[in-house]
Amino acid sequence: MIETDTELLYKLKVMGFLGKRINYLVMLCIFFFGQVYQGRAIGEQQLTVSIPTKGNSWLINDILETSSVITSKGIENWSDPKHIIRTFFYVERPGKLFLGIKANVRSGTSLVQVSFGADSKKINLSNTDQEDIYIGEFAVNTIGYYFVDIQGLQKDANVFAEVNAVLLGYEGTGDFAKYVKDDFYFGRRGPSTHLIFDNPEGVDEVEWFYNEIEISEGNDVIGSYYMAAGCKEGYFGIQVNSPTERRILFSIWSPFQTDNPKAIPEDQKITLLKKGDKVNTGEFGNEGSGGQSYKVYDWKTNTRYGFLLGAKPTGNNTTIYSAYFYNPEMEEWDLIARFERPKTNTYLKGLYSFLENFVPNTGAIERRGDYFNQWVKDADGKWHEITEARFSADATARKDARLDYSGGTNGQGFYLKNCGFTNDKIEIGTHLLREKSNAPPSIDFSALDN
Repeated sequence: MIETDTELLYKLKVMGFLGKRINYLVMLCIFFFGQVYQGRAIGEQQLTVSIPTKGNSWLINDILETSSVITSKGIENWSDPKHIIRTFFYVERPGKLFLGIKANVRSGTSLVQVSFGADSKKINLSNTDQEDIYIGEFAVNTIGYYFVDIQGLQKDANVFAEVNAVLLGYEGTGDFAKYVKDDFYFGRRGPSTHLIFDNPEGVDEVEWFYNEIEISEGNDVIGSYYMAAGCKEGYFGIQVNSPTERRILFSIWSPFQTDNPKAIPEDQKITLLKKGDKVNTGEFGNEGSGGQSYKVYDWKTNTRYGFLLGAKPTGNNTTIYSAYFYNPEMEEWDLIARFERPKTNTYLKGLYSFLENFVPNTGAIERRGDYFNQWVKDADGKWHEITEARFSADATARKDARLDYSGGTNGQGFYLKNCGFTNDKIEIGTHLLREKSNAPPSIDFSALDN
């Protein structure tokens, strides 16, 4: 930091130079430029990590507008002084952190504020080419997630600045930070978390899988898919699709592997046998392809919903999959859809549940799903309770691009969490054990379609 004239005079006096016939102006210039050079040298030498804003930043006070300001190139269309742009990163050890940004203005001069923790610094930007701008050094006392906030204060041009990266340095050697380095779409979505269920001992032919979901208030974040009942061939759960729309979604993959549903041969397409009232059906792609069904339904928080997924081989090298949703308001089971999958001869295998975010703009918001009372019914009609699960997560978590994932038990249920840059991560593969309920579902299967 550059010293004031008073501070400099005091320093010169203490050093014994004041009484000597030395040109004060010359000394001031030498000292001034020495301090500036030293500050820039420290910053530039230590700013060894470049965190791309395009993969690690969000508008925290205007989530739905994030994609208009943070593009595939970084922070570009930043014109609203109310916008606070937050960039997240994970620090692996305590110590001294050096901070900077890589930025430029399009024209004129901009005044921006950069904040880390309780400290804020105002920075004047006038360079029209991208440059490394050193901000300062800060103390990091614990490992975990931290963030840098940038807010515009004044500008001559239409936008405050273009910021391509937040720059970090650290005292000592070795890696010290984790962040999204590539695959920015999935990195911004955040990690998906899973519960993997094994069949109860001695049960090979599972015809029905029963599960319940309850989403507590505040965890119904836009972009969330709380998948309750999944198997190797499909998945079934509820979504938050927009501020005004929610869905029940059930899909079955085709045995033909492609992301383009139009490429599926006719003899490997999923066939719709029956659908429920007000259910929309069609095909899906991009994450495999197959048959999809969904019902727009305004499900509520703090309400327990039941999910029943069935699979039964026909004996003709096809398997029929059925999905029913329990409507607690009507106290009845609603059919979502029944699909036939060709070239398949199986009961339910690979049972699982998951929590994912499919809207990158909401990847900085924490959400949680609670899953209760898991049961399977075998082909002989006997119910078996599932009380154990293994925690798992996707590739985004496994390569440490995002570490904000966790799961655990909650009485007679399990829970999954993701996003929000939390610090309660558990190890992938952790064994989870819930309490028994000893109360199998009471379902009249003969009346389901009525």
